[in-house]
Amino acid sequence: MNQINKPKIGIAFSGGGARGIAHVGVLKALLENGLEPQVISGSSAGSIVGALYAAGKSPEEMLAFVKDSKLFKLIKVGLPNRGFTKLTYLRERLAQTIAEDSFEALDKKLIVAISNLHTGVCEMVSSGPLFDVIVASSSIPLVFKPVELNGQLYVDGGLLSNLPATPLLEEVDFIIGVNVMPQVELRDTSLQSLIGVAARCFELSVVGNTRPDLEQCHFVIEPKAVHNYHIFQFNQYEALYEIGYEATQALIPTLMNQLNEMKK
Repeated sequence: MNQINKPKIGIAFSGGGARGIAHVGVLKALLENGLEPQVISGSSAGSIVGALYAAGKSPEEMLAFVKDSKLFKLIKVGLPNRGFTKLTYLRERLAQTIAEDSFEALDKKLIVAISNLHTGVCEMVSSGPLFDVIVASSSIPLVFKPVELNGQLYVDGGLLSNLPATPLLEEVDFIIGVNVMPQVELRDTSLQSLIGVAARCFELSVVGNTRPDLEQCHFVIEPKAVHNYHIFQFNQYEALYEIGYEATQALIPTLMNQLNEMKK
């Protein structure tokens, strides 16, 4: 530990579309209990919340960001090549909210997962221009257009690493993983349609690539109630926020005990 009896805490935020709003509730509960992660990693929606937190925004300001960023503005229809839509408005909102387009200008260290379509490798970015990396990490394949960075095309970090906890191992003493794409058994009619089966297959691939990183976390928060919400249900931001908050508050005693054990 780099400080006497005080573990340095890192937090990894998973992707999950609108479900990522639950991350804001998780942060609210942690901060209320005196737990302040110092290093953040994130993929897709988790990268957005991570960037806002690393930039010094409060949970209330993050929730306002979601409320003001209407879905119909976040998704601007583009030409139907390489993807259906582009995330132009997300970049605009980030520029309006975060003072400088730079990882180095953030108050806390941030690591963002992006998937390189050319190499098939998941890259972890923690330096240089910020906004385009966040947009790339949030570009769900076939839904949003890939983002070009340094001559390469990138999409959603969740394609290859939906919970990028492993990069935190060399940065902190204690890793909290927040997974809003938990493995849940389906018992509804969604698997009776072609789209439903395709969506479930993508979800299961995300579940699969999350497992190795979950094993690297010292503590995992998985608010399973988020599974009742679609990844594009941004209008349910208040409910998703409360799910994250309540799930974390319920786990605080266990989390504090585990941290106290590290101090001994």
